[in-house]
Amino acid sequence: MTTIIDNLHNTLSIAAVERETGIAKDTLRVWERRYNFPKPLRDAHDDRAYPVDQVEKLRFLKRLLDQGHRPGSVVQLPIEELRQLNSKPILENESYSGGSSISQDEMMRYLNLLRSHQTEALRLELSTTMIKIGLDRFVIELVAPLIKNIGEYWADGKIEIHEEHLFTEQIKHSLRTAINFVPKGHMGQHEDLARPRVLLTTFPQEKHGIGLLMGEALMALEGCICISLGTQTPILEIAQAARAQKVDIVALSFSSQINHNHAIDGLKDLQSKLGPEVEIWAGGDNQALRKRPPENIKILTTLHDIYGSVKAWRDQQKNRVIN
Repeated sequence: MTTIIDNLHNTLSIAAVERETGIAKDTLRVWERRYNFPKPLRDAHDDRAYPVDQVEKLRFLKRLLDQGHRPGSVVQLPIEELRQLNSKPILENESYSGGSSISQDEMMRYLNLLRSHQTEALRLELSTTMIKIGLDRFVIELVAPLIKNIGEYWADGKIEIHEEHLFTEQIKHSLRTAINFVPKGHMGQHEDLARPRVLLTTFPQEKHGIGLLMGEALMALEGCICISLGTQTPILEIAQAARAQKVDIVALSFSSQINHNHAIDGLKDLQSKLGPEVEIWAGGDNQALRKRPPENIKILTTLHDIYGSVKAWRDQQKNRVIN
């Protein structure tokens, strides 16, 4: 029997659940019929209202689906089993993060500062480490693995979602500050090399911008002239900005939260709106980029790929000049 509720304080609408988890409304309805989960309540208008504990389980399910699990094998499992599965991904060597030489003790220091809500101390620790090891190592060896650890902590119930958001904002602050101090077109000892103009953004469905900032930091260090539009830019506006800014490359970031079809269809749409002289680079941990990448789009599977991709672009420019 359907339960009608008057107090919606601890529930979310189906639209809010779609935003929070990245699982489409139609999928939620199909799972409800096929697997008897989720089990939404009903409000006074007979609209679905999802309790927060069910939304938490849906977040776990989305992570597992992004790792390659099938809905039929995981949707009906209790959340404790989902936590265990989440710590054992079935797809290997498909991480955008790269490796780390930061010790586990150092990792724990940052995580403990977060868990104890020492925000200013966390920000100071991050800034000090960046100055000590440099921006490139900071991005690849510290930020990337820290993000992975934070995700695992949340999955294990060791931190709350608001703490994960707080951590992300501290990292964004550190990266933006550092990027602003890298001179436009900085080349170091390679002043004779071409400087690609790169437009960075995400599609409208993608609200996560930390991957974009990580990529921008490394591209800026490689001498790229980076023009960031931030997140959630309509595809037509991306194409218009690319023409107005006369860019060579449009770089996009895709987290696991964005719908696979939205990612691939959006890339094809953008490709059709740009001239062949503008390259599209796509990176992030969205599995669609690896399983079915569109033709003539460069997929960056790790942060290290940025170095080789910039070099390849420059080599291509040299060959054009010679020929």
